[in-house]
Amino acid sequence: MSGLLYLIPIALFLGLLGLAGFLWAMRSGQFDDLDGAGSRILFDEDSSDRKGSEKE
Repeated sequence: MSGLLYLIPIALFLGLLGLAGFLWAMRSGQFDDLDGAGSRILFDEDSSDRKGSEKE
């Protein structure tokens, strides 16, 4: 029973710490463009830059 006196405040503190980290990530723009990275990998936009630098 005395273990709960330590574990409950620790669990609440870790939960609040995780919530604060999530809110910080939201405010700093980490979740703004979820589909952009998935679609950027499909298109090779800088292929014209690489053609001039390739050795044949």
